[in-house]
Amino acid sequence: MNTKLTLSLEKSVIENAKIYAKGTGRSLSEMVENYFKSLMSNSNNDANNEDEFESRIKKITGIVNLPPDFDEKKAVQDYLEEKYLK
Repeated sequence: MNTKLTLSLEKSVIENAKIYAKGTGRSLSEMVENYFKSLMSNSNNDANNEDEFESRIKKITGIVNLPPDFDEKKAVQDYLEEKYLK
């Protein structure tokens, strides 16, 4: 079911979009709908990429064995000082 949507855009943007739509044989409504669909698809892909990233991180968690007295904050500080202050 189609529902009407009212948008407020600059006049020149609307005019150029109509010309573009006509040149590609599509309606402006179809272009806007496809744009929103692509946004939602990209959003879903980003979520899937994050899930994949998290699963990869979980796989490598625990592989590195650090000494019990290892100071992670100190190591980060030393690294940043080495990188940026020298």
